[in-house]
Amino acid sequence: MYRRNIFHILYPVACLVGLFVVYQAWFKPTYLPAPPSDQPNTHAEDSQLEPAKPIHEAPREPELKHTRLIDPSVIPKTSHHELLEVIRDEIEKGHIDTTEAKLADLPIAITHNDTTRRYVAILWNNLGIQQEKTGGTAVSIKTFKKAASLDAKNSVIQLNLAHAYWELRDPAMTQDFLEHLTVLAPEEPFPHLALANLFQERDQLGEAAHHLDHAIARAGNDLAVQSYLQTVTAKVRGTEKSETRLTSRGSTHFTVKFDGDADQTTSVAVLEILEEAYREIGQKIGHFPSKTIVVVLHAKSLFQSATGSPVWADGLFDPVLGRIHVPAQDALADHAWLKRVLRHEFVHALLHDELGSAGSAIPTWLNEGLAMELSGDRWSDLDQIMKQEFTLIPLPALEGDWGGLSSDAATVAYLEANSAVHYLIDRFGMSRVRELLVHLKARQALSAAMQSQLSLSYEQFQSRWEDQLPHHEQKG
Repeated sequence: MYRRNIFHILYPVACLVGLFVVYQAWFKPTYLPAPPSDQPNTHAEDSQLEPAKPIHEAPREPELKHTRLIDPSVIPKTSHHELLEVIRDEIEKGHIDTTEAKLADLPIAITHNDTTRRYVAILWNNLGIQQEKTGGTAVSIKTFKKAASLDAKNSVIQLNLAHAYWELRDPAMTQDFLEHLTVLAPEEPFPHLALANLFQERDQLGEAAHHLDHAIARAGNDLAVQSYLQTVTAKVRGTEKSETRLTSRGSTHFTVKFDGDADQTTSVAVLEILEEAYREIGQKIGHFPSKTIVVVLHAKSLFQSATGSPVWADGLFDPVLGRIHVPAQDALADHAWLKRVLRHEFVHALLHDELGSAGSAIPTWLNEGLAMELSGDRWSDLDQIMKQEFTLIPLPALEGDWGGLSSDAATVAYLEANSAVHYLIDRFGMSRVRELLVHLKARQALSAAMQSQLSLSYEQFQSRWEDQLPHHEQKG
């Protein structure tokens, strides 16, 4: 989300904000929700016992991935029985490199026999699972492809390959591939979820909702999966209905939706700004979105109600539907503001595309800080602001959703994100930041990624960042 720099109005309440932040940071370490407006802020103890859930938090995608081993115990009775037995045992011992070499050197005659070919496919599949455990999906996908090429009718193998495609946003996950998978594995929800995602990316929301219905019908009794799918389905259908009356205008990498003639000129400006951002910011981070990004322009008065965003937000990226939302009314009156907001939200869209299904793994402070730094939205008076006396929120407390933050606390959060990421890039370089993202994409914890790439613990990074702040220098 994009947040205006309003810190200049906070000086009179800096001490109060500091006290509020300290309490919230230590007792609610994942987010800092503001008290409901219709209740007095006098029940700190109750809040501590039962933390309020952020009201604008996007539904978290459940773990639908069930990478499965296939029982290799029954070895075909052929002249190659002993050789296949040795390879099977090597897999079970976790000897990955040895197994891969032995499978690659198998006599070609083995693959000419249907029975042994299918068994070799099982061995490749099980090797892929071992590789995924140790080296991640980027390593295992070649192995799953090999298994799938040997047995196109094995639904478990094909599903494992589909999950690998999903993890890596591989363009090989085509509509034809997924539709074939729905026939091969008719009771599985995942192919329909992947098809829904594919149609969402094409802005074919009716087709997306159709496949989400199929996924719900096949999700069984898993309440987390059912809840997620039902939430997303309702959002897709609601978006389809609300956007029916909108006009669309497209460019090479973006589609803008707007309400009639009033926003025609704004839509042209939006596309120009975003195409420039696509080239410039994509080069900085070393990644370009793999699909067209939809941008929806809203009437300013309806922006919060239409998007569910906090009152302090000036823009929003919706990770569920992959849309950027911006209030368009009078936007051209402040072209600089429009440019900042669009570039900021584009960074969120770019990071979401790069991280794929691991998008929720990036801490919010890192996500927002990168959006500010890479978009050129760094607060110009950051150094002066950091000289003020206020209590810092520990960075781990800013990893979760910010939707429930009060306006004052949100400003402090953005301030810290801006400063911490600026220090990160300035001290270690953008190449190290890109490596951090690679590790987060592999679902590695930020603490482990920092230790690996920065040779610092999470705590050491925060300490060194704090030590170089102006107000720390003043106190020293």
